[in-house]
Amino acid sequence: MGTTRTTEILVGAFMAAGFLALFFLAMRVSNLSAAGDGDGYALIARFDNIGSLKVRAPVSMAGVRLGRVESIAFDEAAYQAVVTLRIDAAYDQLPTDTFANIYTAGLLGEQYVSLDPGGSPDYLGDGDQIEHTQSALVLERMIGQFLFNQAQEDSE
Repeated sequence: MGTTRTTEILVGAFMAAGFLALFFLAMRVSNLSAAGDGDGYALIARFDNIGSLKVRAPVSMAGVRLGRVESIAFDEAAYQAVVTLRIDAAYDQLPTDTFANIYTAGLLGEQYVSLDPGGSPDYLGDGDQIEHTQSALVLERMIGQFLFNQAQEDSE
């Protein structure tokens, strides 16, 4: 009778450890883990259209993650999205003429901010603004423009 109770406790502990491991895996996959947040410095980028960019989306350069989107706000005076990027402290030599683009990971994947370095000898610091940005490409707009161009060509 004692071995049955011990087996039940071991199975229960194993199941609890499995659920805990799945929870941490889910947090890592969904980019909700708290590791690394708050470190580094903030950069501001303004976009005319951010598409479906979300807070905590990756910020990368050459395919390497440099940080995350910290916040998204709307500037009512300029009618633009103001995106705050939190860049890891290890990447503190981004040129002042760095270019920020919003891309989509795969055909239907999540959107992220990609940085392309410029050639300036000066570097961006905490609170600086990235002057050169390119908004997200919206698939619906591109399809609409294509159909409109096709209709114009057909009518000529």
